[in-house]
Amino acid sequence: MAVILLEISELEGKKAPRGEVTLVGAGRLGLRTALNLMQIHRGGPERINVIDGQRVSADDLIFRLMGATPGEYKVKFIESLATPGFSRTVRGIPEYIDRDNLHLLGGDVVCVEIAGGDTLPVTAEIIKYAQKMGCATISTMGVFGIGEEDVNAISIEEADPGNPIVEYLLDEGVTDHLLVGTGKLIRDWEPVTPYVLDRVSEVMTAEILKLLRRKLG
Repeated sequence: MAVILLEISELEGKKAPRGEVTLVGAGRLGLRTALNLMQIHRGGPERINVIDGQRVSADDLIFRLMGATPGEYKVKFIESLATPGFSRTVRGIPEYIDRDNLHLLGGDVVCVEIAGGDTLPVTAEIIKYAQKMGCATISTMGVFGIGEEDVNAISIEEADPGNPIVEYLLDEGVTDHLLVGTGKLIRDWEPVTPYVLDRVSEVMTAEILKLLRRKLG
């Protein structure tokens, strides 16, 4: 019995959280991904950084349902969920990423989930800087949908070049990068629905874990 308990203890030790993930963007999708990573049991990242300068608004219902107050930084609300004794380090950085503060990026995996306006230039900068720092990278390729859409994870080399996100990133020289999403964009008629965001965040979380495993061995 003592030998079995020792073996179990050793196995549990190997399931401890390891590595560091940086999430860029703490909107409706970023929140879901952060929560998924924070709730993982027996593994997952030891450190989670969330970067975004947005504050909670009246329309951010998912934040308010969880207790966030309109006006507070979204990333600081996420950080506050990691109360004393929490098994992971969660750090909220209330800044918008641009060319002047790319040094905030780091860790083993960098995940980009920013939205609103023309985010492609800064997304390309984030990916290229993160890869230069040795991070694995992953981002979205459209999250619109009503629920009938497939959510896919695909390397940029194999993605549809007709997708404007794919086309832009390829033109910027981005390679060895993973994309997740429905492929539906703001140009399409579908809205962004919470249940599609749930599915995208599930796939995003799974792919982050795979990238983390490859980085850490």
